[in-house]
Amino acid sequence: MQAQRLPAARGFSWLIEGFALFRRNPPLLSLLTLGYLLIVLSLGQIQPVGPFLLPLLLPAMTALVAGGCRAVDLGLPRQTLTSGLAQQRGPLLRLGILHLAATLAVLAIDLMLEGGSWAGLDLGMSQETVNLAHMLRLMLIASPLLLAFWFAPLLTAWDRVPAAKALFFSFVAAWRNWRAFLAYGLAVTLIGVFLPGLVLLLAGLLSATLGDILSMALRLLLILVFAPVLMVSIYLSYRDVFVPTPAAHE
Repeated sequence: MQAQRLPAARGFSWLIEGFALFRRNPPLLSLLTLGYLLIVLSLGQIQPVGPFLLPLLLPAMTALVAGGCRAVDLGLPRQTLTSGLAQQRGPLLRLGILHLAATLAVLAIDLMLEGGSWAGLDLGMSQETVNLAHMLRLMLIASPLLLAFWFAPLLTAWDRVPAAKALFFSFVAAWRNWRAFLAYGLAVTLIGVFLPGLVLLLAGLLSATLGDILSMALRLLLILVFAPVLMVSIYLSYRDVFVPTPAAHE
């Protein structure tokens, strides 16, 4: 499995090109993304089994949405959306099991830290600061997991790479392209967090009603446009980093 080393600018391009690809078929890509989010939210509400089922299903769900992105990109029929899912259901399930195990490990490490010297983080800090510090710590712990599973579902579904090897190849490929991923993360933060927050702040200073209207409009844009673009960007990063194989176009 050959992974390309990309310049940092490609990370920004994943969002720009992702929006361009989204514009070619907004209904399909929005529908797939909304279905993905709906399943994630629904399983989160099914206690106590839902949170354990979600990691098992995420690899197949990610491959399905990416299949839609690939179909739009290459002009393939919609039947190709499920390409690789049936043939690779066993490896994808094993990848889901590994995802569940890794998620539990991350939570266990976070719990250990919570009970150690970081417990409470109450050294004169507000609750908002405590929550932010905990979120940042959890993101730091989970970052290797994110890198390992970024490309893994597509490597397993499309390139027939076994689950464990897919995690290894994904982590190495993402690490080799850390500059592009850093640029991508900054772009996502700027467009998805900083700019909407700035717009809402300025609107709130002018009028509370205007702020409420813009808040609702921005939420719809984030769900119907920005979320699908993020899903498309996963496919584009895979397409950029890994040299396509014949199996990827079957």
